[in-house]
Amino acid sequence: MNHTPVPHVNNLPSELIGGKPDAGHSTAIRLAEEDTEINSVVLTTEEEGIGYLAGAWLGGERGALLMQSSGVGNCINTLALQVCARFPLLTVITMRGDWAEFNAWQNPMGQVTEKALNLMGVLTWRADEPKEVAPLLHGAATMAFNGDSACALLLGQRLIGEKKWVK
Repeated sequence: MNHTPVPHVNNLPSELIGGKPDAGHSTAIRLAEEDTEINSVVLTTEEEGIGYLAGAWLGGERGALLMQSSGVGNCINTLALQVCARFPLLTVITMRGDWAEFNAWQNPMGQVTEKALNLMGVLTWRADEPKEVAPLLHGAATMAFNGDSACALLLGQRLIGEKKWVK
């Protein structure tokens, strides 16, 4: 599966990438780790990434949070920080509980991820084709960093590939 790297906004690199290890984000994580201009931070929970990005913004850095749709449920309460403090929040979310999901535990959160984000004031876009990723991510990053908005790009399972149960 070809993955599109995170594009640069206004020709400046996103200085920080935070997330938990996730197969759907493996290429983005690897590229961030290889890029000397990007600090790649491994998080213990998805919600700590919101606070981490808020602090980074206060310190003059920009960043993005990578997570799986199941992690969105962990972040609902913490999204209030962005609502109250109005800092840019850019997140890229790999979808589970979506097309061809094999793990029934992923379905409940996967089916409400976008609605939950929207209820918390997060603007969302969804990519299901590789050609959609770069322009949607560029637009989301522009709106987040130029408008102090919370923006999320959802990467559908048809884009990242069907997960298979492996013993």
